Amino acid sequence: MPNKKSAMKELRKSTKRAIRNFKVNKAIKEAVKDSKKLIEAKEKSAAETVKKAIKLLDKAAAKKIIKKNAAARKKSRLVKKLNALMK
Repeated sequence: MPNKKSAMKELRKSTKRAIRNFKVNKAIKEAVKDSKKLIEAKEKSAAETVKKAIKLLDKAAAKKIIKKNAAARKKSRLVKKLNALMK
């Protein structure tokens, strides 16, 4: 347990951030997983779910929850799989 007032506040802040980051990361993982599942099933709605996943990745990268290059890599892989399906 922190002894100083500023340390207590910092602990509260870091806890809130950790919870928020966990929720965002979980949403990203679910969106990517759903997209991959639809792509493999060759569904027509795969493009929409990929778009949704890309939006979540961009938002997370903008808020620095995940790194910019990690978001770009994940987006690239999703779009690559989607384009292979469209051919």
